[in-house]
Amino acid sequence: MTFSPHGIPAPLRHEPSLEARQEADGDALINALQARAWDPGLRFDRAEVPVAWITERYGKLWLERRRDDIASYGSNGTVTLKSETEVVTGYYADAPRGPLFPPISLSEVERAERRIGRRLPDLLRRLYTEVADGGFGPDGGLASLTDGNRAPGHLRDWPCAASVHERNRSEGMPPSWLFLTNGGCTMEWHVSLSAVDNPVLLYDVDGYTFGDSPHDGLRHATASLRKWLWTWADGGDVWDEVL
Repeated sequence: MTFSPHGIPAPLRHEPSLEARQEADGDALINALQARAWDPGLRFDRAEVPVAWITERYGKLWLERRRDDIASYGSNGTVTLKSETEVVTGYYADAPRGPLFPPISLSEVERAERRIGRRLPDLLRRLYTEVADGGFGPDGGLASLTDGNRAPGHLRDWPCAASVHERNRSEGMPPSWLFLTNGGCTMEWHVSLSAVDNPVLLYDVDGYTFGDSPHDGLRHATASLRKWLWTWADGGDVWDEVL
């Protein structure tokens, strides 16, 4: 027993349990994800801004200078910029906040889990029921859990993780891997539903030939889904660890 300077027994200090710390971290992560996912300028790694708006605000020279934050020019009179830029922040400052696809109910999550054949991690369940049904996040943005979501201006429905999982499983993909989002070219991000802490796997679709193990296509593993999501929620690049 410890004592205060006056000789009186000091009250015992109980450290929060591991479960309590994880729950608090989970709450903070969900709040951080909501902040990015509900901001149309930040919900993806890049955002479109009209060229006319940039010219009016910053002048023609702004676009004529060589800039690392410009990803591409669109045929619709827009320029695609990295989301963490002053221009994107300014253009979307007064845009309405809200998810691209509304969160879904727990019963809808459970319906998707039956299709997948496994229970999702609690963090992923909270993401889909409290933040959004996909439509935000690294690279192409997280897949939905339900079919039929379509972003404005898109000609095809948003990818559905349950549907992609059914297809991948029929093609020999491990049933414990769940598709999260495209990583560009032939790369995909998957989360392991069976390994401890649910590591996020970077998988190269062309990384193995027919007859080999899909594991031959693995290119990187982030230690946990929580770490991968925190990196993005904090404005980081999930590719930094890979490179």
